[in-house]
Amino acid sequence: MRSVLFPMATLLALGGCATNPPDEGPSPSVAPTLTTPELYHVPDFARVPYEPLTRADVVAIAMREWLAFGQRVDDDPPHTRPPQPADLMPERMPGMWERIGEYWWLGQNADRPEAAWTGKHDAEGTEFSADEDDYFAWSAAFISYVMRTAGAGDRFPYARSHYVYINAAARQALGREQGWVVTARRPSEYAPALGDIICTGRDRAKRMRFDRLPARAFPAHCDIVVAGPQGGDLSVVGGNVDHAVTMKHIPVSSDGRLAEPDGTVLDSRYDWFVVLQVRYVR
Repeated sequence: MRSVLFPMATLLALGGCATNPPDEGPSPSVAPTLTTPELYHVPDFARVPYEPLTRADVVAIAMREWLAFGQRVDDDPPHTRPPQPADLMPERMPGMWERIGEYWWLGQNADRPEAAWTGKHDAEGTEFSADEDDYFAWSAAFISYVMRTAGAGDRFPYARSHYVYINAAARQALGREQGWVVTARRPSEYAPALGDIICTGRDRAKRMRFDRLPARAFPAHCDIVVAGPQGGDLSVVGGNVDHAVTMKHIPVSSDGRLAEPDGTVLDSRYDWFVVLQVRYVR
C-alpha cells in the first residue's frame, strides 16, 4: 500500500493558481439556465450556478468525498484483492449507502430510474444482493455528481455510464458537437491537469483505443485528477473502487503524460486511453 501523495496545501492553493492551460476560457457572461423538469433535482447553487466551474471546486468536492469514505488508497493491480463480504462493503454501510444515493439523485436527471438508486437499493427501494452489485455500479454517477455539484450546468453529459461522456468529449474533439466542457485528448499528446478526467476501458473494452472514439456502448472507468505529478505520479480519485471513493497513484512521464510518444501507457495496471480535458474558467 502506497502512502497518500496529496498534500492539503495543494488543495488550498488551487483557488489562486497563477498559471492555466492555454485553452482555458474566461468566465461565461451568461450562466446556463436549466429549467427543464428532468433537472429539478439540482440545487440552485449548482443549477444557476452561483460560481463558475473551477478546478478548485471539482478537486475539493472529489477530495471531500474521498475523506468521507475514510481516505482509502488502492495502488494494487485490479482484481487482486479478495472479495469483500456484503456487510463490510463501504457502499452498504450506514451513512454511506445514503451518500451514494445522493450521487445518483444529484448526478442523474430526475426522469431516469437510477436517480432513485442508493448504494444498496433499486428504484423501488428494494435492497439488491451483492451479486447484482455490478449492475448498480456508481463510478460514473460519482463523476456526474462532482461535475454537477461544481456547477458544470448543462455543459456536461451526465450519465450512469462513462462511455456517454467519453463519446461526447470525442465528438467535440472531432468538431461534431459543441458546448461541452469536456474534450477528448490523446494520452501521448496531452498531460492531464488538476480537475481533468482520465479513463480506461474495462472487461471486453480493456484494450479500447483513442482512435476508436466515439464508439458503441462499452464498459469503462474514469477518475478525477486531484494532485500531481509528484514523484512521477498523479493522484486520482474515483468512485466505486473497492466499493468506495478511492485514490490511486498513476505513473506519468517526465512531462506529465500518461503515455510515451509512441502510445505506450506507463501504467502497467490500467490502460488509460483518453484524457477528458475540462474547460475551466480562469
